[in-house]
Amino acid sequence: MTLDSIINEINNAKTLVILTHMNPDGDAIGSSLALYCSLLKLKKDVDVIVPEHSSIYNFLPRINDLKKEPTKEQYDIAIALDCGDIKRLNGFSESFENAKCKISIDHHEINTMFADYNFVNPASPACAQILITVIEALGVEIDNEIGTCLLTGILTDTGGFKYPATSAETFEFTAELLRKGVKVSDIYKRVLQTISKKRFELRKVAINRLELLENGKIAFTYITNKDMETVEAEEGDHEGIVDIGRDIEGVEVSIFLKETEDGTYKISLRSNEYVNVADIALLFNGGGHIRAAGGSITGTIEQSKERLVAECKKHLK
Repeated sequence: MTLDSIINEINNAKTLVILTHMNPDGDAIGSSLALYCSLLKLKKDVDVIVPEHSSIYNFLPRINDLKKEPTKEQYDIAIALDCGDIKRLNGFSESFENAKCKISIDHHEINTMFADYNFVNPASPACAQILITVIEALGVEIDNEIGTCLLTGILTDTGGFKYPATSAETFEFTAELLRKGVKVSDIYKRVLQTISKKRFELRKVAINRLELLENGKIAFTYITNKDMETVEAEEGDHEGIVDIGRDIEGVEVSIFLKETEDGTYKISLRSNEYVNVADIALLFNGGGHIRAAGGSITGTIEQSKERLVAECKKHLK
């Protein structure tokens, strides 16, 4: 019934805006552009608001159509993608709240159901995979452009099909895209294998700082604004650093901190087997998935490290 209502609202709307979470990853960017391309096919007047994103996604269709701010005071519909809480929208929650109709499409285990219509499936490995159903329900054919955007979201949020949430449907949809000419291997290489020299230098800094704590069960590292300036890193170049700690043998929880412009720290958390990092992230103004979550924290690096490690320690076996 929720999907039927969403389709009906979209069909009747003239102006729409697509929003996603702050510090957008591949699923956020890919999902936003996939829905954008789909709505254009329906002749809708639609904006996608993404103030900043990593240059790694510059190959995506319609990437240059992304806007840094809204063009209208009020939209008929605002659609939040890949976002579990209105507070995590990318600075434009007001545009969402002012819309005549509010829709949320998401796959986070923790979702505050902040929209008029909430199409949420925590079992889905990516928001992009949920969008397949939505786009098909709209009667839009998933072509090469839309497929490229969707697969980017799926590949990034499944870690290249390696995370447990990856389903049979994930592979079936990927196979269908291959038949349509979507270059799966090329997308995989762009978003999961190739890193710029600046990103490489940033990873070197983080690796040199990486500490193994609690008998090697917790990995901790961080990046400051000065580090970003020193290596001339771009927005998004820190993505993937948290996975370095998680992939070390014996590590259960990986903690990565990135300093923000206002001096606070963005938290990235990953776990391997049993720790629910989403529960931990809730304590630090965040949320996410059982094995991947994020939040924010204030204080010095040492203070932040002490608080986070202490909380993670409670969840270790």
